[in-house]
Amino acid sequence: MRQLLKNARIYDGTGSEPYVSDILVEDDRIVKIAANIEDQADHVIDLTGKSIASGFIDAHSHNDWFAIRKDPLPYFSPFIRQGITSFITGNCGISAIGFDKDNPFTDKLGGGIFGFRDTTGRYGMPDEYFKATDKNMPCNIAILAGHCSARAAAGGNENRPLSPEEEKHMLAILEESLQRGAAGLSLGLMYTPGLYAGTDELKKVADLCIKYNKPLTVHARALGKVSMAYPEIFGRPHLLRAMDELVEIAKGTPLKLQYSHVIFIGTKSFKCKDELLKMFDDLKASGVDLMFDIYHECVGTTSIPVILPAWYQGMDPKQRKSLISRLKLAVIKASGILLGFTFNDILVAYMGPGLERYEGKTVHQIAKEEGMSDLNAYLMLCEKSNFAGRANMGPYSTPEIIRDLEHKDNVLYMTDAWVEDFGVQNPAIYDCFPKFLQDAVTGLGDTLPNTVRKMTGAVADRFMIKERGYLKEGYYADLTVFDEEKVKNGIPDQEKAFGIEKVFINGRLVLDDDKLDEKALKTSGRSMPVL
Repeated sequence: MRQLLKNARIYDGTGSEPYVSDILVEDDRIVKIAANIEDQADHVIDLTGKSIASGFIDAHSHNDWFAIRKDPLPYFSPFIRQGITSFITGNCGISAIGFDKDNPFTDKLGGGIFGFRDTTGRYGMPDEYFKATDKNMPCNIAILAGHCSARAAAGGNENRPLSPEEEKHMLAILEESLQRGAAGLSLGLMYTPGLYAGTDELKKVADLCIKYNKPLTVHARALGKVSMAYPEIFGRPHLLRAMDELVEIAKGTPLKLQYSHVIFIGTKSFKCKDELLKMFDDLKASGVDLMFDIYHECVGTTSIPVILPAWYQGMDPKQRKSLISRLKLAVIKASGILLGFTFNDILVAYMGPGLERYEGKTVHQIAKEEGMSDLNAYLMLCEKSNFAGRANMGPYSTPEIIRDLEHKDNVLYMTDAWVEDFGVQNPAIYDCFPKFLQDAVTGLGDTLPNTVRKMTGAVADRFMIKERGYLKEGYYADLTVFDEEKVKNGIPDQEKAFGIEKVFINGRLVLDDDKLDEKALKTSGRSMPVL
């Protein structure tokens, strides 16, 4: 099938200024880009006044867990509506691959956040995953092998160092994953069992990435001024201590280090921004190929007990009561004050069956309704949800911080969001990428050519995704059409995208003026192995 797109304003993914031209697509490839193409085509679309880019690539995603669902489309449709056609998945150490067959710990994978629910199967290695998903999912997927997944596969979730045999097994899983198509490795140092890994173990993981010249993405051990990662609540801010650890692992090496989701949890953490960015620059100067990624949100989705230490969650109810006074004063209250957030900043997204009455309310609101203190309401919610509830929490950033970070040369754009089956959704699933575009066209963000690059060509380059990310002849026809005027005048945060008019995935028109082609989307997505 041949499709001719006429008179489009082309942003080619290089950061160059746009130009008006025609694009001829044949089957799943771009075959010609030129002015006034007169070749015969089965379908002609006039894009006069519209802009077109390569399909946006979400640089930090967890949709590897949802591409293997028996019905994956509901988990991808809001992302497609914001122009995203491809995903770099397996982040935060928590990948749906990275284990051997018949592994006794497979059910432990997912970090307590994800899991193999209603899936077509379990696929331990990237090539097995790609074989199962290629042309069986809506969008294109590259996948990282997660350290948490491989560590759990080798030694379970226990809080202990791995034995030499277990560590050898874990590293073998990660190396085999790189050999069989993983786009890199990922660390999740705030999630079990990754948080139990010491520096020597992490250096060995980094060495594998250096050996295969692939990125190591890192969810650092702390993202706020204080955290449960370190016993001392005063002194050097915890997010900077966590960066110290990455410096120790990477300094002086050619590691491709990708610092995941630059955020600053709590208002008291915002002042750490400049020092963190200086540490980035210093590490780059030492030879490390450091980049980072951001989403366009000031809140994030996390587990409700995020400010409770793991040792408390592991106690039985009687033990918790005996320590409740100390916990209130020494941990929760101090953490909240030092971070700069209140219980009015924690919005309950999901609690579990029968507890829907709490969803969409802050902990402070619930406390007033229940006639108890904010702290007791928070502990009640943690226990009622068996410490598995979900919350949308902030502040994680400010519009000013986001706009500052948007201008950096070494930043990529992403959502770090996924569609939940129940409860309140993460707002980033709806309009994260259009908000980056809006900042560009209104002059608040980077230039529009650079903004497009940071969500297309720069991501493809970073993760070595071949023949995607650019509008070039011979490349796959992943295309996103947007209206700059509608982007400029769009109203964000309405639980829907704005300004995105058409989306093509591998040459198939899957979104046309707000209408999804659900039949095409059953088979439109392709695997993206990095070999």
